[in-house]
Amino acid sequence: MVKVNVSYSGDLHCDATHGPSQSKISTDAPSDNKGKGEAFSPTDLVATALATCMTTTMGIKAQELGVDLRGMTVSVQKEMSKDAPRRIVTLPSEVHIPLPPDSPYREVLEQTALNCPVHKSLPAEIDRPTKFFWDG
Repeated sequence: MVKVNVSYSGDLHCDATHGPSQSKISTDAPSDNKGKGEAFSPTDLVATALATCMTTTMGIKAQELGVDLRGMTVSVQKEMSKDAPRRIVTLPSEVHIPLPPDSPYREVLEQTALNCPVHKSLPAEIDRPTKFFWDG
């Protein structure tokens, strides 16, 4: 179990502290929803969680396989609903992997990304198309 503590500092800003490490993240409401967009919004953190989860789980699998994924990049776009209630509707992502397209690890690494804990925790209503680019 991990505990996260959040403190509201006013003006739609929050400071979150990760219990085990004491690392901090600040958030702000987005500029299209009454905030100034001065930091990640809460829904930006959902997109960030997806990208970092895919990257981390692929990194774990690559270590097990003896493969170096240094230089891999993942980008996620967050698209919000136009209607109420306000919610994330799609999180398209692109994964750039520094291995050749004919890598024997292609299938296992792609499946690892698509089965990361955040992918599995998001509701089916959020579309999550993922494109893989094998750039090596």
